[in-house]
Amino acid sequence: MSISNGEKEAIARVRSFLDSHEYVGDVFHTEDTIFTVQDASRAVGAPEAEILKSILLRVNKGEYYVLALMSGVNRVDAKKIKNLLHASNVTFAAPEYCESWAGFKPGGVPPVGYPEQPKTFLDQDLFLYKTVWSAAGTEHAFFPVSPEKLMEMTGGTAADIKKDPQENNV
Repeated sequence: MSISNGEKEAIARVRSFLDSHEYVGDVFHTEDTIFTVQDASRAVGAPEAEILKSILLRVNKGEYYVLALMSGVNRVDAKKIKNLLHASNVTFAAPEYCESWAGFKPGGVPPVGYPEQPKTFLDQDLFLYKTVWSAAGTEHAFFPVSPEKLMEMTGGTAADIKKDPQENNV
C-alpha cells in the first residue's frame, strides 16, 4: 500500500508535534484501516475502550472549535460540552471542515498536529487506562500515549463529557 503525499504530510505534522512535546514513542503504520473503533482495536491489539476517538466540535455556529478526546466505547455529549463552555450552541464539525482546516480525514483525526491546538477536553474514562491508542493523521497511522501525557501535550482538561449509557448514541 502506498501512502499519498497528503497522508505523508499529515503524519509528519503529527510526528513533528509529538517530537516538539517530548513524546517518547513511535508512530506505527498498519495496512489495516483504523477508520472505526472496531477496526483500530483489531489493528493495534487493544480493547475498544483504549482506542482514542478525536472529535472536532463546532461552537456557537463556527465561532470556534473544540476537540473532544473520547474512550472508544463512549459517545461525546455535546450538551455537556456546551455547559462547560457556557456556549449557546455546540454541534459536530463537518468532516470536510476538519479535512480542509487541518488536513485530517475522518478515521485518521489525531488529538494533536493542528495549525492551532483547539481547546481540548479529555473524557475522564481515558484515565482508567495506562495507554490509549490514537490516530496519527491517517486511517493507517497510530501511536500509543498515556492519558496524562495526552493532557499535557494538548493543554486539555479532563471532564465528564460522555453521554450517559441510556441516552441515544450519536
